[in-house]
Amino acid sequence: MSQILCPKCGAKTEKLYKNTCRECFLKTFTLAELPLVLHANTCAKCGARFDRNKWRDVGDLDEIVIRTVEDALLIHNEADDVEICVNPHQMTPHFYKVRVEVDAMVEGESLHQDLRAEVRVIRGACDRCSRMAGGYFEGILQIRATNRLPTAEEIDSCKIICADMVDRLWKKGDRLAFITNSSDSKDGADLYLGSCNACRHICKSISNELGGSFTESATLHSHKEGKDIYRMTYAMRLPEFMSGDIILFKGDVIEIKNSGKNTKGISLSTGSRFLIETSGLKGAKLIASRKDAVAAVLVAVEGDDIMVLDPTTYLTVTLKKPMFFSSSAGSEIPVISTDQGLFALPEDSEHKL
Repeated sequence: MSQILCPKCGAKTEKLYKNTCRECFLKTFTLAELPLVLHANTCAKCGARFDRNKWRDVGDLDEIVIRTVEDALLIHNEADDVEICVNPHQMTPHFYKVRVEVDAMVEGESLHQDLRAEVRVIRGACDRCSRMAGGYFEGILQIRATNRLPTAEEIDSCKIICADMVDRLWKKGDRLAFITNSSDSKDGADLYLGSCNACRHICKSISNELGGSFTESATLHSHKEGKDIYRMTYAMRLPEFMSGDIILFKGDVIEIKNSGKNTKGISLSTGSRFLIETSGLKGAKLIASRKDAVAAVLVAVEGDDIMVLDPTTYLTVTLKKPMFFSSSAGSEIPVISTDQGLFALPEDSEHKL
């Protein structure tokens, strides 16, 4: 193969690299550059890392150091097939020495470069933790019930749903998904959350699991850089009727067994199952509760009917045999007295339809 002269140094070469010989080319070509000192900003509480003007949740400290180096490492844009190996060595809890090896192809030539850097870990507070500590919130979630007071069990269930949803949203990247505070009152509970997005997701999850509906309203809170800043209030209303409630709906007397997005129950008038979307129970009226039931002596069972001794008049009356009925004559069964008459209740009040 014929040789040519390097225009820069005059040496003979078989190939030119950017119009110079290989030696001249390598003298002026820098494969990679890395600052001698780097800083990794981390949150002392949650371990988040400040990266590209944004706090991000990442892994352990070694991974944070490696990512800090990788972000600061500059590779020549003419390099191909680049391979990078970062080897951090922890000197103290907040100080690392790092060796970086870079291999790449440039102008058909295999090049290698070693670099050294120091990474100093600076611990502070991320946006999420500092806002949590300062009591920051964007939305207020008010848990109430329609035409009644929510039970302690319902409040606890809503709080569990809230905590689970906040954890899931945080893991998905919503760094403002956190609970700042909560307060209980005789009317229900108020939860203060850092993210309006979290409030909406929580309300939807409560509606799906426990039923009910919610509304949202905005209140002007402050001004920032010429813009109005609002706080949102989310009013979550749990269903009006609970398990064990006995209602009158379109002339039918129904014992509620389960109330969520759908309401399930048993018609005490016909003994059949009852199922409807909870939102469709408009006009229903609470007339009694299973806890108001009294015992009555079962006289006889005849087909779909039973005969009991009325606990008030002591007269024998014929009632519709309820579902899941297995009692025999002479035993006592629960009955409920309403303006619509006397009804026998299913024996298994916890039966899931």
